[in-house]
Amino acid sequence: MRGAGVLACAAVLLPALAACSGDVTGGRGGSGGSGSAEGEHPEPAPTAVTRTVPRAGGPAADLSAELTGGRGVFIGAPTPADLEPAGYVQHEYAAVGTATSYRAAGELTPDGRWTFATDTTAPYRTRVLVRRPAAADRFSGTVIVEWLNVSGGVDADPEWTTLQEEITRRGDVWVGVSAQRIGVLGGPVLVTAPGGEGVSGRGLRALDPARYGSLSHPGDGYSFDIYTQVARAVGAGAGLGGAKPSVVVAAGESQSAAALVTYYNGVQPLTREFDGFFVHSRGSAGLPLVTGDQPADLAGALQGTPTIFRTDLDAPVLNPQTESDLLGVLNSYKARQPDGDRFRLWEVAGTAHADAHLLGPNASAMNCGVPVNDGPMHVVGKAGLRALKTWITTGRAPEVAPRIEVTAGGTPAIRRDSDGIAVGGIRTPPVDVPTAVLTGEPGPDASIICLLLGSTKPLPAARLAALYSDRDVYQQRYDAAVEHTVSAGYALADDRAALAGFAGPDALG
Repeated sequence: MRGAGVLACAAVLLPALAACSGDVTGGRGGSGGSGSAEGEHPEPAPTAVTRTVPRAGGPAADLSAELTGGRGVFIGAPTPADLEPAGYVQHEYAAVGTATSYRAAGELTPDGRWTFATDTTAPYRTRVLVRRPAAADRFSGTVIVEWLNVSGGVDADPEWTTLQEEITRRGDVWVGVSAQRIGVLGGPVLVTAPGGEGVSGRGLRALDPARYGSLSHPGDGYSFDIYTQVARAVGAGAGLGGAKPSVVVAAGESQSAAALVTYYNGVQPLTREFDGFFVHSRGSAGLPLVTGDQPADLAGALQGTPTIFRTDLDAPVLNPQTESDLLGVLNSYKARQPDGDRFRLWEVAGTAHADAHLLGPNASAMNCGVPVNDGPMHVVGKAGLRALKTWITTGRAPEVAPRIEVTAGGTPAIRRDSDGIAVGGIRTPPVDVPTAVLTGEPGPDASIICLLLGSTKPLPAARLAALYSDRDVYQQRYDAAVEHTVSAGYALADDRAALAGFAGPDALG
């Protein structure tokens, strides 16, 4: 399955598939530690100082049954997670409980101040994947709960792919939740790329009955409460090897980001479960509520009413967006909102919804007419995650970032310089000291997949000569840009080497 190609839909492109191998209520009861020496007591992990209202009580998922056997853990990823070098272990659990669906009590207004009411209940038995430090004293106290993405017809973990270095070096726990029906039972897929025909849309239960045959999902109307119940369970220490977190962060990309827009505006006011939200590459609207055993209407979400994040909750939101998210398929520009006491928008110039880092070894196999975008969106994403956690635990908000410039008028377009590089937004060294044009604009292939991949177009030799008199001048300017990006707060000092790896001195001969 690792060589199965790539899967995509109108809101996300997912990497090649790799077959990798009790009720609780109320608030948090403990804390973690980080980096203590052997024999020492770990320091208490910081708690959420931004929280002003306690969590609501409610049922939690039962995570007592570990999933084993079959062909091992299945997750859509560019490569299997290599956890041992980072000192991490992986466990997979059945999450069992009775979930509640929601209905809108009133209009879903563009300001996000929605009112949801509980509706029907149904039993569920879904999958939860936990990646945590093998040594308990390395646990930071923070759990990142990713709403696994099903846009390509299988559960995938794009946030883990984006953020894994930051998660593992800080000692965070990552939890992936099979929140949606299609990941468990299969269902309709908008677009399937070559190589995914035998896997896409089948669901865990059909892909590996020996391991996942006992799973069941009542429909995506219950996904929001399933997600809450899993967060409650891990928040009380279930599946964490005895550790108890002090901070729980919701995370999701693309379709999952749309789900978190809906969760934040309608469900978080009822549960107050999460301490913060990392919402990555959202479209302009939230994921619609559905009834019965239906999957979520992703196509409908792309055409829905543009909606901002409500501004009256205490849980902060960090919303990183790529250049290609602004217009086109996702059109997040329609839901662009000002920064505030609990909201930060980071638009990153020269990036694409899916890129070479997300695709991993499959990037070179994409035939879009030009190489796919090879920008450092994941480097900015890691800085964003740490900034969000700092915000939650100290109250110090992330930097206010400049917006990517967009032309006025009825047909907005991203403003570009003479080389075709976007103007404004968060800048990174390969964008400001270019040897190639990194952009969210696709190559000549107009397929939905390629629309999301952006492009990397080498600058002509004459242009390079006009920009840089020699390699030393280029390298000096590039190194200065690295330091500027780090000092501005849009890359971590830990990632200086990663940014340096995007330099292209060889292009100058």
